[in-house]
This record gives sequence, structure tokens and C-alpha cells, in this order.
Amino acid sequence: MNTTTSKYTQMIKSEAQRLGFLSCGISKAGFLEAEAPRLEAWLQKGMQGEMHYMENHFDKRLDPTLLVDGAKSVISLLLNYYPSEVQNPESYKLSKYAYGQDYHFVIKDKLKDLLRFIQTEIGEVSGRAFVDSAPVLDKAWAAKSGLGWVGKNGNLLSKQVGSFFFIAELIVDLDLEYDTITTDHCGNCTACLDACPTEAIVAPYVVDGSKCISYFTIELKDNLPMEMKGKFEDWMFGCDVCQDVCPWNRFSKPHSEPLFDPNPELLSFTKKDWEEITEETFRKVFKNSAVKRTKYDGLLRNINFLSEKKD
Repeated sequence: MNTTTSKYTQMIKSEAQRLGFLSCGISKAGFLEAEAPRLEAWLQKGMQGEMHYMENHFDKRLDPTLLVDGAKSVISLLLNYYPSEVQNPESYKLSKYAYGQDYHFVIKDKLKDLLRFIQTEIGEVSGRAFVDSAPVLDKAWAAKSGLGWVGKNGNLLSKQVGSFFFIAELIVDLDLEYDTITTDHCGNCTACLDACPTEAIVAPYVVDGSKCISYFTIELKDNLPMEMKGKFEDWMFGCDVCQDVCPWNRFSKPHSEPLFDPNPELLSFTKKDWEEITEETFRKVFKNSAVKRTKYDGLLRNINFLSEKKD
């Protein structure tokens, strides 16, 4: 690998660190051969549920060169969101990633800064930033870039930092030095399979998205299925169970991104507070938050489902 490529790679990784990313890995842009049959089988089994967008752009999901003309490198980035404080343990629960401001905007700004840096310092480089809003298989690219392995719970896991992080990419038409894939360190552990409240992890490394609490509380727009009554373990938006029980998450350290800090009310609210939440309070507590995806009515639907006693 020539010295210029090596120099550019180090510059990009240093800048990513300066911008607050947890880690940065790079892989060669190309067709994801191993993932293609897996994705096809998963979709054919209907494990996407009502998430029909997962069926769109099949080819683009597997080949970044169809998303960015002349793409040569996929720069994968991790951004920590592990909080220093968690909610009142007796309350209804939100997934930790939704405590602060909507990560899409926070990360997009950082990615734009990184791309601008590349264009300023290196020259004419074309690229696009992706934050889980386009057909890119984030976890597959992050694993290919040596940032971790996809664990039995379907999340990207890292020996150093666990799994409480966001994944994002810059796909660029620039040759860089590529990282090597890391090995799987799940071993014989089945903590996530054993703990999943709705048995959504149907086999090691296979998650039925249509059975996941995150799917029910965020993606599903219809009524929540009665057979799931009593199985949500007080999760009203998302679910962290398979991450909370993962042994690698004992290495999670609190993030240092002020925009991910929660509204104090969010941490102190009791079940009664949530049950009585008004639309005005919802807007105040979740200003610029990912929770706005469910809207006030959606969150209320979830809370009512949790608070109503099983017949």
C-alpha cells in the first residue's frame, strides 16, 4: 500500500477521533456476497414484519457502488451513547439510545464535518453520509471494517466497548488502507437468547424482527397483539434486554456527547407520570428526540398496553 494512501487513512481516523467517534474502520467497497443469501432468507421468512422498507432496494443494500458512483471505500464509524445515569428502575422504560437528541441529526452533522475535512485536506473526493436512513447494511460493513463482530443478538459487539453505540458510514470514491475482520467472541454464551422477553432471537445470530419489542413499540402502527400482553417487561419504547445481559457490555463507558444527555424529567418520571403525560409534556421532554417517531399517540398506546392488567 503506498504511503499516500496510508497517510490519508491515518488523517481520516485521527479526525474521526477528534470529532468524538468511538472508533473508525475502513473496508473496500464491493458486493456483500456472504450477506446476500442471509438477507434474502430473512425477508422470505417474513421476519421484517410490517417493515416493508426492508424489502426495497435489495441490490443497493448489498452493493455500495450502486449508492455512490465510483465508490472505493466504506468508512464505518461508531458513536457511543451509553448513558451515565439511567431511568428510575420502577418506571416504564425507554431504550437508552433514545434518551437524548435524535442520533440521526447528531451523527449526520459529524459525518458532514468529516467529509468536509477529507475534501479540504485531500482534494476532490465524492462521497455520501449514511445514518441508518438508507439501504446500507451498517453492521455488515462495521464488521468488515474490523470494528467488531455481529453477535448472537444481531448487534455489533466489540470486546473493548460492548454494543451501546450507533453505526454510521461515509462511502467515498477514494482508495484507502483497509482493516481486517475481527473474530467472533460470543463463544458458548446464550445470555441474550435466554433473556429475550418475546423470544425474538429465534436461533443464535437470527433475530425475528417481527417479534422484537422494539418493532412492536416503534415500527408497528396497528394495535399491539394481545398474545404479547405481559411480555414487554415495562418497555414502552424500544428494548435493551439483549444488550443489558451481554457480558461484553460490562466494558461500556458513559458517552461524552452533551446532545445525548436526557431531559432530567425523563430519568425521574414514575409510572404514574408516564400514564398521565400530556401532549405538551411529551413535546417538552422529547424535543428533538427519536421518540417522536412514535408520536404522542403511539407512546400512549404503548403505555396503556403496559398499564392495563392482563385479562
